[in-house]
Amino acid sequence: MTTPKTILITGASDGIGLATAHKLAAQGHCLLLHGRNADKLGAAAKALSALPGAGPISTYVADWSTLGAVDQLSVAVANQHSQLDVLINNAGILKTPNTRTADGLDMRFMVNTIAPYRLTQRLLPLLSASSRVVNLSSAAQAPVNLDALAGRLALDDMPAYAQSKLALTMWSRHMAQQRKGVGPLVVAVNPGSLLATRMVSEGFGIAGSDVGIGADIVCRAALSDEFANANGLYFDNDAKRFANPHTDALNEHKSSAVVHALETVLQQLAT
Repeated sequence: MTTPKTILITGASDGIGLATAHKLAAQGHCLLLHGRNADKLGAAAKALSALPGAGPISTYVADWSTLGAVDQLSVAVANQHSQLDVLINNAGILKTPNTRTADGLDMRFMVNTIAPYRLTQRLLPLLSASSRVVNLSSAAQAPVNLDALAGRLALDDMPAYAQSKLALTMWSRHMAQQRKGVGPLVVAVNPGSLLATRMVSEGFGIAGSDVGIGADIVCRAALSDEFANANGLYFDNDAKRFANPHTDALNEHKSSAVVHALETVLQQLAT
């Protein structure tokens, strides 16, 4: 039997996050579930805890639109756990009635790019060389406008989403290369296009395909041997293989510029 892992999943109260948590809970892993809505998160945790063979499950409520909430969650996790085997950065957003955060940032960049970057950085002391960070990317990837990332330029829903997902993919590869040999392993995964999530329903008005398609590849990325050497790589689940992301993610200069812009935003938010 596989040794139980300690796994943090963001955006775990519905969609791919919840489906992933369901698979992992049934395997007896210790799950740390993040969500924005306390009632939904509590209901999810209760249902998962009732599964045969389920391991310990704890919940963390945090609104990913604010840096303070991200930092508070990282502190709470660190206070309760000395090691994290897997971090799954799943929380994401496409359409929202409020496209700007209270700090003036684009909500899509904050939730999809900046928050997971900050969380990963803050949890690095808990992530060993054998740990994994699985970042949920997308087939939708577009060149990143650094002014939009910094909140100086407003974008429509889909451009903001596609740019934020490429930025996530870029910092994934950059972090993997910078920490090569030290860990954790960082991999970006497109879980599959137009799956049956609330994001797809609200964004495209369709039911979508089986969300289990996404949960399956996320679990494999988190635990399977096929991803043991995937540090810095991108897995396209539409093609069912490792593939090249958008060419900008393979450009060291552009990726460094995105990471520098992220660090600048975080410094500004901290002042």
